Amino acid sequence: MPLLAPDDTSPADLSVVILNWNACEFLVDALNSILEKQWRSAIEIIVVDNHSQLDDSVAVVQRDFSTVRLIAHDANIGFSAGNNLGWKVARGRHVLFLNPDTITHDGALDALVDFLDVHPQAGACGPKMLYPDGALQASCRAFPSVGAGLFRNTILGRIFPRNPWTRSYLMQGFNHEREAKVDWLSGSALCVRREAMHQFGGWDEDFFMYCEDVDLCYRLKQRGWERCYVPQAVITHRIGASSDWAQGAMIRQHHGSMLLFFRKHYTRGWGILIFPLAALGIGIRALGAVIKLYRSYFRHGIPVIKRGQRK
Repeated sequence: MPLLAPDDTSPADLSVVILNWNACEFLVDALNSILEKQWRSAIEIIVVDNHSQLDDSVAVVQRDFSTVRLIAHDANIGFSAGNNLGWKVARGRHVLFLNPDTITHDGALDALVDFLDVHPQAGACGPKMLYPDGALQASCRAFPSVGAGLFRNTILGRIFPRNPWTRSYLMQGFNHEREAKVDWLSGSALCVRREAMHQFGGWDEDFFMYCEDVDLCYRLKQRGWERCYVPQAVITHRIGASSDWAQGAMIRQHHGSMLLFFRKHYTRGWGILIFPLAALGIGIRALGAVIKLYRSYFRHGIPVIKRGQRK
């Protein structure tokens, strides 16, 4: 089935929303990996450009991808707000939020649509993710706990590497070859039932970047929707299609978003008493990341702001 053109008013089974920021080379590969394949499902593609100024992303999409709907924003409004622009104009029964640094494998989109159609209790599902060399890339996790905040990537975690909180968060021992219900799935390739998105208005725009996928899946849980891992769908994720442009800023965004998630969801009742422990763990982790970044800079001459790409 051919992909639906922007002016086609036919209903779609799946809307693929790709949020782009200065990732033109990756974006072209991501689009071609979808456009060059045949799909059983009726699919539309929407690219939301978050004011790319370091490459020709907008011009390239306009020139070379007439079957793709382009929304070119005049500012970088972040991951959540950018994706909200895309899904709110989408026609699909389901919406796949897809990073530009991805390659979609044969059958992946149909597998995601089929899963949500067969499992009406599922509000979202995600594919098996691979690194470019074919190695497995973990794309689902347990919801973070206060213990994970204290031990994950901190000095405490190095002292006690086999602590139960980190092991639980990382889902160590999880079988990535079988379908399973999970807590949350990576926003790099997250397929959400449109009906579920309408229940809470989409992505929380207080999260500019990072942890917005954890938050969205947590809100799905609160409304009784399951989140499921679907290994029949396979997508390669090259990681970092834009976020390395300013590593220091990304460290601040990442840990600030983690703190926001804990404050938003874990401070009710007794949680307010243990929130300071989680905040302490997040602060220790952020400090460690900054120290590691500047050690690399001073020892090896790797710039703090370097060329790269985004989450």
